[in-house]
Amino acid sequence: MTRDWKQFFPFLISPILLLLVWWWVAAAGWYADDVLVSPGAVVATLEELTANGELALHLKASFFRLLTGFGLGALTGVLFGIWMAISPRVEVFALPLFQGLRQVPTIALIPILILLLGVDEIFKVIIVTKAAFLTVALAAYDATKGVSKNYFEVARIYQLPKTTLYRKLIIPAITPPVFTGLRIAFSRSWTILVAAELLAADSGIGQMMQLGREMFRLDVVMVGVVITGLVGFSIDKLFKWAEIRLIPWQPAVKA
Repeated sequence: MTRDWKQFFPFLISPILLLLVWWWVAAAGWYADDVLVSPGAVVATLEELTANGELALHLKASFFRLLTGFGLGALTGVLFGIWMAISPRVEVFALPLFQGLRQVPTIALIPILILLLGVDEIFKVIIVTKAAFLTVALAAYDATKGVSKNYFEVARIYQLPKTTLYRKLIIPAITPPVFTGLRIAFSRSWTILVAAELLAADSGIGQMMQLGREMFRLDVVMVGVVITGLVGFSIDKLFKWAEIRLIPWQPAVKA
């Protein structure tokens, strides 16, 4: 227990210092309360939003969009990345367009998607799907291209069925880098979703922050900022935990 505490304590130093600086600046009165709220006011607002159920409703809406969009993007991204890597024809046809789209920031497509899809749920799901798809597809493509061609030659010589080739060779070889891609894609999808909700949504953490800004409730905005950071941090840690347990032959890097 003591050793675990000693390992965990360094991670608390920077958050504690940030809270102390925040509290000190707010208490010094250099800024008005409607410009910089104190940590205590943010905690009180968090308790209020939790008690009246508003925070739970916004989180439910955001998580539904996140999980739906990420699930679609991750699944299609893995399949497309592998397909593009093992098929020369698909690679020649699709890779230039894929690389071009990958350079376009997802947030830059929000105005176009709003015009095409409106501001309904499909818009938020599609924007998350796009963010996840490109990241995961690139990870799957690079990982599959990195598999030694000698393995494929051996599989061809022994006439292994394609199901065996994928199950015994390709999938185990690409799992660690693809899992890293999934982890990055999930965190990126979350930040993109919050940004989209800030611009066009009737619910969600981003929309809660936008309403707080319009009502000059900086405490509500700061609650959204804190929740966004905690969710992103938790997602990253969850993926690291899962990587260590699901891929024991290549443990995740500790951080």
